[in-house]
Amino acid sequence: MGMPLVYHPDYSVPLPSSHRFPMAKFRLLHDLLCRRGHCSPGQLHQPLPVPRRILEQVHDRSYHEAISHDQLSDAERRRIGLPATRPLVRRSWLAVGGTLLTTRLALRHGLACHLAGGTHHAFASFGSGFCIFNDVAVAARQLLAEGSVGRVMVVDLDVHQGDGTAALFVADPRVFTFSAHGASNFPLRKQTSDHDLPLADGTDDDTYLRAVAGVLPDLLDDVRPDLVIYNAGVDPHRDDRLGRLALSNAGLLRRDELVLEACLQRGMPVATVIGGGYDGLDNLVERHGLVFEAAAAAARRHRL
Repeated sequence: MGMPLVYHPDYSVPLPSSHRFPMAKFRLLHDLLCRRGHCSPGQLHQPLPVPRRILEQVHDRSYHEAISHDQLSDAERRRIGLPATRPLVRRSWLAVGGTLLTTRLALRHGLACHLAGGTHHAFASFGSGFCIFNDVAVAARQLLAEGSVGRVMVVDLDVHQGDGTAALFVADPRVFTFSAHGASNFPLRKQTSDHDLPLADGTDDDTYLRAVAGVLPDLLDDVRPDLVIYNAGVDPHRDDRLGRLALSNAGLLRRDELVLEACLQRGMPVATVIGGGYDGLDNLVERHGLVFEAAAAAARRHRL
């Protein structure tokens, strides 16, 4: 049947042609993966919008209602950077539901991948940096609430610190947050993750991989999570418009292989989300496809 993938055709919604968020990447990523044979019958799963009661385990009702009814202030809209259109709001609820479904599939199969997700700049009562709801935080909190897991580890390798995720779980020992990110990049005001790994501008493949490999295995051994949620953002790439680091495609693939192997060798299920990336669509979709190639190989290797 193949490694489980989660996708909904409504992930790509219309934005003004001048908008810099690459909204078409979700649809194009789906098309790329299908051309590469990853959409076999039974492999692709379509989510439902996250139920309100589950979303409200993380996000204030007043906030999500303001989003849904387009009642945010101008400053709140600017902070998010996306228009609160009806299709985009629906897409946001769907993507959270997609990450929750991905985590459930990962617990069942050992590994599952979401063709969206990683909106880690969203806090309980406001959004930021193209992030409306924090999908990873909602999924983690729901799995904990229902008793499916006792401990979750978030491995966030997007180039921007997972500040919203860190803040949401700062007082919750059941969720361990690890963020490796550009030290001088957005957000200007960093939060405190359980383990932060700030990296200098221009960090290349070998330096990056040594840094992550130097801490991740020990963190996994210490935390012993029942589930790892991996944000495989591709904005550490050297050509990313918002990145400032200097990874190549080969470096990103080695990074994904490192994370997946470290988890699966320890018998820890992994759910992946794609995180950020900002470049021309063809190059960007190719980079987002790397984690799926790494995951498919890992699934074969571990007979998942």
